[in-house]
Amino acid sequence: MKWISHTLLMGLLLACGCTRQEENESVGASLLPPVPVQELQAKAMTIVKTALSDTSAYMRNHAIEVAAETQQQHLIPEILQKLDDASVAVRFTAAAAVGDMACSACKNQIKKALEDQNENVRIAAAYTIIRLGDASAYQEIRTAAISTDPTVRANALLLLGKLQNRDDLELIYQAFRDTETTDKVRMQAVESIARLKDVRIYRSKLWPLLISKYADDRVMGIRGMGALGTTEAKEALQLTMLQDDVLEVRLCAVEELGKLGDQGGMNQLVTYFQTNPDLNQATMATGTSVTAIGRLKARNLTGYLAKALDSQSTYIRLVAARSVLLMTK
Repeated sequence: MKWISHTLLMGLLLACGCTRQEENESVGASLLPPVPVQELQAKAMTIVKTALSDTSAYMRNHAIEVAAETQQQHLIPEILQKLDDASVAVRFTAAAAVGDMACSACKNQIKKALEDQNENVRIAAAYTIIRLGDASAYQEIRTAAISTDPTVRANALLLLGKLQNRDDLELIYQAFRDTETTDKVRMQAVESIARLKDVRIYRSKLWPLLISKYADDRVMGIRGMGALGTTEAKEALQLTMLQDDVLEVRLCAVEELGKLGDQGGMNQLVTYFQTNPDLNQATMATGTSVTAIGRLKARNLTGYLAKALDSQSTYIRLVAARSVLLMTK
């Protein structure tokens, strides 16, 4: 199971056949009136808390990520409970989230996770121990970065990227150059190198991904450019990906630029909501657009967050909650 990606619907096929003519037929409709985002905060927090106990491990996993990203410290007790979850993916994300939330009082619980039966969980616990000031577990992650298990290796590379220690660059490049490993390991290596701000990855991998004929590749390139975050990377997104032929690719570029503090994709976002998308359907386009509202802090589109918080889709409710919490953080 692939669970290292930060985009919940990344695995969906992006070749949806959307054309500019089709999507523009209903453009021009009035937008929903904006809603004061503070009025949505309580509902958003309730949605995240409820999703932490969802029957779907996928949703529990994503809810932990949302709680950590938006620093919902009051949910740390619930996240600690997920260290005993039946799902390895959930335990991994919970263990890493405690470090991302800098919970120094959680050190004893995390030390127990260092003894988890699954190596993925152990390295996530090691990551958090390091984030809390104890580097003694660092070697466990570095060892996992050369594992023959592709999921363990990819997750170790993810954690090394998050730790942002440039001394790990050569180890990560070793995975990038390994022609016998899996695509997910090499792609995680690319993202982690970008996180470490090594500009060599721009020409060697990220730009080729952006101009690939495959939409999935272009989305991965967009994520990598966002992680790199240089002026050149941002310009590549602005000048190239906002004009992509595939709607979902353009919206991913909008979201990634929003992460970088750039609202250059606002017109693309407004145009999408003018098509009156069905917020009850968990499509990649809608999920990305609802997320992008929070990334761009688009207060003119908060009416769609209010509507998305009542979606029939758990996923859409959750990404709407993230946007609200990002905007009220």
